[in-house]
Amino acid sequence: MEEIDSSYVIDIHGMDLYYGNIPVLTDINFKLRKSEFVYLVGFTGSGKSTFLKCLYGAQPLKRGKAWVTGVDLSRLKPSKLHLYRRKIGMVFQDFKLLPDLTAAQNLNFVLKATRYPKSERQAKINEVMQWVGLEHKHKAYPLMLSGGEQQRLSVARAILNDPDLIIADEPTGNLDPYMTDEIMYLFSRLNKERGTAVLLATHDYRILDKFPSRIVKLEEGELREESQ
Repeated sequence: MEEIDSSYVIDIHGMDLYYGNIPVLTDINFKLRKSEFVYLVGFTGSGKSTFLKCLYGAQPLKRGKAWVTGVDLSRLKPSKLHLYRRKIGMVFQDFKLLPDLTAAQNLNFVLKATRYPKSERQAKINEVMQWVGLEHKHKAYPLMLSGGEQQRLSVARAILNDPDLIIADEPTGNLDPYMTDEIMYLFSRLNKERGTAVLLATHDYRILDKFPSRIVKLEEGELREESQ
């Protein structure tokens, strides 16, 4: 059995990823330490989303090894995927909220699905709603919220199970600069106050200057460190 370095929340060695039969990424090596914040950048079509899909179990590895929160993705069975996803939080560009449920019901849906104790669900919902600044929006439906508020709710959903890792795929892509900064402050607080590791894909280089951190770039099928 291979030894896992517990200081890393992501540890990847020689990973190849394909889109159908087309190679997208080859021989990827990447490490993300616990409590570290890393940006993933690259042009459209560079493979950012494919890479992140692999990390949350929606894209299989073709070759190599990838451990995420201690889980060997090359051996992850579909029947265990829901258990794995309790250990990570995911935030997407298009929010992926359930439109027919209120904000609180969207959160309760996740807690119910992950078998969070029923007696503790309301307190947890109250906690995360307050943390993202939506404490007065429990009964609002997603379409009653602004884009920034919808993304705040998405962040609240991602932190419900106190994950070790947040994976965010272009989370500010649909937001104006003001709302972008508001969401980035949340990710920054999440990382600094809670010690949650964050891997955030973006094409917005403005936020890299305003919220500086380590940067890795996907280019020509390879992952490279960028100077800060």
